[in-house]
Amino acid sequence: MNGLKLTVIGGGSSYTPELLEGIIKNQDVLHVSEVWLVDVEQGKEKLSIIEDLSKRMVEKANCSIRIVATFNRSEAIKDAAYVITQFRVGQLAMRRNDEYISIKQGVIGQETTGSGGFMKALRTIPVMLDICKDIEKLAPDAWLLNFTNPAGIITEAILKHSNVKVIGLCNNPINYYKKFANIYNVSMEDVSINFVGINHLIWITGLYISGQSRMDDVLTGKSDIYEAKNIPLFGWDLEFLQSMQAIPCGYHKYYYQTDRILEEQHRQLQDNETRADQVQQVEKDLFEIYQNPEVQEKPEALEKRGGAYYSEAAINLIKSIHLNTKNVHTLNVRNNGTIACLPNDVSIEVNCVVESHQITPLQVGEVRPQIRGLLQNVKAYEELTVEAAVTGNKGIALQALTLHPLIPSAERAKDILDEMLPVNERYLPRFYP
Repeated sequence: MNGLKLTVIGGGSSYTPELLEGIIKNQDVLHVSEVWLVDVEQGKEKLSIIEDLSKRMVEKANCSIRIVATFNRSEAIKDAAYVITQFRVGQLAMRRNDEYISIKQGVIGQETTGSGGFMKALRTIPVMLDICKDIEKLAPDAWLLNFTNPAGIITEAILKHSNVKVIGLCNNPINYYKKFANIYNVSMEDVSINFVGINHLIWITGLYISGQSRMDDVLTGKSDIYEAKNIPLFGWDLEFLQSMQAIPCGYHKYYYQTDRILEEQHRQLQDNETRADQVQQVEKDLFEIYQNPEVQEKPEALEKRGGAYYSEAAINLIKSIHLNTKNVHTLNVRNNGTIACLPNDVSIEVNCVVESHQITPLQVGEVRPQIRGLLQNVKAYEELTVEAAVTGNKGIALQALTLHPLIPSAERAKDILDEMLPVNERYLPRFYP
């Protein structure tokens, strides 16, 4: 069997050691021959640190995987079987700008939703589409696994504007499986969850443990649910959950508990400790650990970042494609009628059957109004955001931001846009040609 070439764009990310750990653990079935770590010149120091740690991890595991770190994206992509994207245009400094400007404007500051997620999408989509051109030319048979946030919007842009075989991935679903497996003391294989929605806006509409429905356990408070480390732990009102008849994900708190989160964010802003500030400190601490030549494995401190277990989701998906297992994974894919109340060409996040030649989403059925209203609203915002990023049309950008549920008015949307666009000028070639 020929060895696989895996390419990681954003190879200098603090998440890379977790990904490499997953590759090493599954080397007996994946037979990876080389992992190429790609980054930009601004990330030179981090890439070098990750390269050295990766080589130590491979050596400790006695694997024959070749680790290559490079700034040459084309060379890295050429003939790759899988390309994994996990990069951040503008790095953490621009994330901090997004959060601070948003909160000062009186709206929630967050990297994947609202005005922060909007700006991150505008910065990222042009770069991602350039990457896709390279994949089309140099590795036309490769699968692109996208973790770059906002993952759903980025995946939709690729689906609409390239011919690359793309799958969007998030660590949220796998964390639900792990949480419920732990609560009920069963294996993850005994947990079955029905998801409906889009990335960072998914609802659980069915929860089964060994074939028995346990939804009422959560809706009545008998069972806890997974809470992401990067989202405030305010809990859920049981009357609200019961009337919804679904389990919202943690990101729903930005929509359903807006006042409480905004109050908390204003407090954090006063102390210069927003989530962006926290992540910068975690990153600093992680890379100090990574630099230690004695470290030969992924440190536990990495779980303080919001993307814990993302690599497990990635490696499990690669295994399913590579081995044609026909397993079910929760993925971001083209709708194609799966959720009837959404357009066919948009990205959704649902359970899918994975084969080596295709990804098939499982039909969702009727979506209740409690879910449909917010879902259609946010999806329309995402459609316009993709269009704005591709065209550089400020009018479309204004309409997208105005439509988002976390932006209270067109006037506020215009104020935010007028402040954010100039700050991001160097990263917005479509708006500032």
